Amino acid sequence: MISARVAAGADVLLLAPVRGLYAEVGPVLGALGGFAPDAVGLGISSEDLKGIVDYFVLADAEPVVPLTGNETSEVRGLVRFGEVRVPNPSFVEVVGWGRANAVPVAPLDPDEEEAANLFTQNIGYVELVRRTVAERKVGRTPPTPPTPDAYALAWDKQVAGGRGSRAYAAAKDQHLVAETRRLAHGRTRVAVVVDRERFDGVRTQLAGRAPGR
Repeated sequence: MISARVAAGADVLLLAPVRGLYAEVGPVLGALGGFAPDAVGLGISSEDLKGIVDYFVLADAEPVVPLTGNETSEVRGLVRFGEVRVPNPSFVEVVGWGRANAVPVAPLDPDEEEAANLFTQNIGYVELVRRTVAERKVGRTPPTPPTPDAYALAWDKQVAGGRGSRAYAAAKDQHLVAETRRLAHGRTRVAVVVDRERFDGVRTQLAGRAPGR
């Protein structure tokens, strides 16, 4: 997990665990406990947050989660660093932590309809083909860097390194930052949890600089 403190209308603690790696849960919850935020924002949509609450936090038993081919490949490459869970266990446990500590947890990403609009605005046919080819290639031969942090960055670079993909990521981050500022209004401390590969883009925009992804 990587983290940073940013002044963005409140004292914002930005946490970025590696997606799926269960070993990241402890550091995330430890950071939240030490920071004692007034609210927590997650880099997921409202639909995803509802699914986590309904099927993982409040459910008596966790459901079987079908994975796409791309997700299966990503997990296969990540599992050599430790136990991997889907959906992202850091998000699941943060939601549970919020409920246990009476701290509101809010989604910060666009909803599914808006995300689809942003995707079509930024990713044309050529870029879509490039992403599809890249996903198949990285699925056959996942990156093999020495750390989970480097793995997350290498995976994202291979799949979403094109100009349109970077523009789409920046647009999502812009939405997340705007929602973070709304969440921070009237509060003193806010924590934000995003996937590792989003850390630099979100931190840059939170600090008021132009996105450089």
